[in-house]
Amino acid sequence: MLRAHTVEDVRRAEQAAMARLPDGALMQRAAAGLAAAVLDLLGGAYGRRVLLLVGPGDNGGDALWAGARLAGRGARVEALLLADRVHEAGLAALRAAGGRATHDLDDLDPGTDLLVDGIVGIGGRPGLRPDAAAALDRFHGVPVVAVDVPSGVDVDTGQVDGPHVVADLTVTFGTHKVAHLVDPASLASGALHLVDLGLDPFLEGVAPAVEALQPDDVRALLPHPGRVVHKYTRGVVGVRAGSGTYPGAALLAVAGAGSGLAGMVRYVGPEAIADTVRTAHPEVVGAGRVQAWVVGPGGGDDAASMLADALADGVPVVVDADALHHVTAPLPGCVLTPHAGELAAMMDVERVEVEARPLHFAREAARRWDCVVLLKGHHTLVADPTGRVRVTTTGVPWLATAGAGDVLAGLIGALVAAGLEPYDAASVGSWLHGAAATEAAAGGPITATRVAARVPRIARETLAAPAPRPLG
Repeated sequence: MLRAHTVEDVRRAEQAAMARLPDGALMQRAAAGLAAAVLDLLGGAYGRRVLLLVGPGDNGGDALWAGARLAGRGARVEALLLADRVHEAGLAALRAAGGRATHDLDDLDPGTDLLVDGIVGIGGRPGLRPDAAAALDRFHGVPVVAVDVPSGVDVDTGQVDGPHVVADLTVTFGTHKVAHLVDPASLASGALHLVDLGLDPFLEGVAPAVEALQPDDVRALLPHPGRVVHKYTRGVVGVRAGSGTYPGAALLAVAGAGSGLAGMVRYVGPEAIADTVRTAHPEVVGAGRVQAWVVGPGGGDDAASMLADALADGVPVVVDADALHHVTAPLPGCVLTPHAGELAAMMDVERVEVEARPLHFAREAARRWDCVVLLKGHHTLVADPTGRVRVTTTGVPWLATAGAGDVLAGLIGALVAAGLEPYDAASVGSWLHGAAATEAAAGGPITATRVAARVPRIARETLAAPAPRPLG
């Protein structure tokens, strides 16, 4: 499991580690890891031009010590000092290695191969001071490596407010932070590289602020039939979806539900659509007992009655699309799957507010409706009423296509019917959905139908793989 911790928890762990190490040892570990990552990105040091943007804290110290290492390897290193006082030992080391430092932006070499963002660290506030913003503007287009977090983002919420660094690579230390995983700050982090500082023993028992499933976690959670099993014991999922206006939504929700992860799929809907569903999916049957319902995709004017009928069965319900408009009371044991616009309407706020504060609104919605809420986005969030949150890091931008959410709802419903708790079902379903989209896209456009078709293969490979498959 990839875990991200709060600033407070990270600081406590760092203090505990420093108490057992020689003075400055933790910073040297960080600087060594940062320098190695920069060297890897540049393809070497000799003759490369590196500009350090250095603020007043230990973050700036990490950048200065790393710059000293790079200068010692033959790089031409300059530091723009964005504070009257910076880390003295780091600055002395940089100068001793042949690097130079200045407070004057106009005194810098106009050309550089790489910026190292050491402006502010995990204790920084959202936004940047004008001098830092001016430096970034001067070197716009130059690749940026952020030290620990992109300066100017809110580390514990993933929110941004005002100018901030947009990094190509973020080299973080000890553990991941919320801003690395949660939008919109995650979009500013670029690729992530974690440098091990030995903090794990000091974070044991500390609940992460957010976490992200990895392939091994998905493998452990995926339903796996026992030796003695039949289709009913593997779970039956029902789908109430589609209308005369949106018949395709029923087909796509059934395709997601019919991924093979549950033993049977039932479809209940208009007869004309039912005939189409049975033609496309001959294994699908009609009304009967289920362990979970999927309700809402393409439901149109019938969505309210679809939701009421499903809730009357007393089983978990995955509530999607049109059915979300009819959620008026807590739904314990259920899963809501809105995108930002749908959640904004449910909570009577503007969409831009949800997009600016997705972690806040996902948690608030889960508490309000006493159920799991999956908020779709670049990094989809899955929140439960206790405040736990998982982030989906699989997927590609091509997944933003019509019908993809219908497939996801069906897939989550199948996992609930197969026995997973709603929080796990939503997390695993979102991970599989993103991984299937990544493989189906292969760098290009995809359709929801193709995503659904790849889910069984991704599940099979994940179950069989002896080692983790790479994330999308």
